[in-house]
Amino acid sequence: MEAPRHDTRGIVDPSGLLNHVRFRRQEPAEALRRYVEWYWLIDWDLPAPYASHVVPHPAVNLTFQWDEDEGSPYAEVTGVALGLYTRKLTGRGRVCGVKFRPGGFRPYAPHEPVSRWTGRALPATEVFPAATAEAAHAIVTPADDTARVTALDAFLLALPHDPDPQADLATSLVQRIRADRTVRRVGDFAEAQGLSVRAVQRLFSTYVGVSPKWVLLRYRIHEALELAGTRHDVDWAALATELGYADQAHLVRDFTATVGVSPTAYAQGVQ
Repeated sequence: MEAPRHDTRGIVDPSGLLNHVRFRRQEPAEALRRYVEWYWLIDWDLPAPYASHVVPHPAVNLTFQWDEDEGSPYAEVTGVALGLYTRKLTGRGRVCGVKFRPGGFRPYAPHEPVSRWTGRALPATEVFPAATAEAAHAIVTPADDTARVTALDAFLLALPHDPDPQADLATSLVQRIRADRTVRRVGDFAEAQGLSVRAVQRLFSTYVGVSPKWVLLRYRIHEALELAGTRHDVDWAALATELGYADQAHLVRDFTATVGVSPTAYAQGVQ
């Protein structure tokens, strides 16, 4: 079953990406959906190099990759990237990715706080010994998506993990921040959940990998990025207020620091 395909939040210039690669999302097996938001599949065959850019979500990704310039397939774990994530694509290649839900990675790696992986990309075997080159080959080489998804399901279902109510709580809190624009201050949010600010901060560090304030700011940028890329009539001052910024200048500053250009410059470049 395909996962939602129209949610492009976080992708910089999504139309440009889709013009260069085949990008799909697929749902994992039912038993995995507690932990995994979706699988993402990318194939490319490029006559010239192309750089993709993503403002990452607060999620850990496990990827199985093949790039003809790199040789054999391999697997990688990528923690939450704090800045803009850029990947240069050349020649032919393929990625079969697992996007864990915020909080969903911890049950598979319970001996370390998720913040240990933040800002890092490392060979997957350092976390999952089963993520060998042979396993990566079995996942990325099938010609059709159904076979790749089946292989991803089989790999994850075989991994040891223990359900963790705290992981579920972290997932639900991040989803509330993402869905509710009225959440503007970590203190107010924590109080509404019946928790102390310190308790929420510890939970996020251990299970999400970044602070609740970081998550709040990142989803604000995702919202602004989506609007800048799809609408010609954005009232940036009004949006800044709606997203909880003190003024438009603060929104512009955060957007520019994250994406690399101002909201208006980005809008002019992608529309």
